[in-house]
Amino acid sequence: MASEDTPRREGATLTDEQAARMLADLNDVIRAGEEARRLRAEMIRVLVGYGWTQEKIARLTDMSQPAVSKQVTKHGAGAPPPPIGLALDQHDAPWLEGRLWGLADALAETLDGGARCARLVNALARGRRRFTPATVDELRRLVEEDLRQRRAALPGGYRSAYDEISRGLDVPPKAGAAADAPAGPPSVRRALAHRIQRDHLGDAA
Repeated sequence: MASEDTPRREGATLTDEQAARMLADLNDVIRAGEEARRLRAEMIRVLVGYGWTQEKIARLTDMSQPAVSKQVTKHGAGAPPPPIGLALDQHDAPWLEGRLWGLADALAETLDGGARCARLVNALARGRRRFTPATVDELRRLVEEDLRQRRAALPGGYRSAYDEISRGLDVPPKAGAAADAPAGPPSVRRALAHRIQRDHLGDAA
């Protein structure tokens, strides 16, 4: 058996830094999977609140009906949650963050790999980055750069959408806003706003 003092051949083992990076990447993947499952469970509960049947939810989520039923039973104790409003113009932070994410996603697709925000958009979609104040600030800065530098290649509605989102994010929450918080977990509100903003930009193009 080799002594601990025996020099290792170069490339024969991982460095501490390599192992740490690899394990961190694996942890990101595991965490992203857990968060995606949690978001799907919350979305199922939201759809039940809209009055969707378990059969319809199963068909659209590509899940078995028993699996949907299990999720509804597990997370649906008590009355269904009130339906979440789907109007684009809502002013709570998770909704605005979701709209920003949707706009950035549309930018990345329209600019076909040339968007500064594309890498962060991909990281958010895969769960490798989370929504924090720092992440939102970074995404805003990258979207601003894309809108400024690639203005000629973008529909005018992109700039208008960003200006509206940015104004909303810059307004501090009012006193007592927590008590009046809109229905739905923040992750669900972000996901819905992301989808609705993307669809709105697509319809306006």
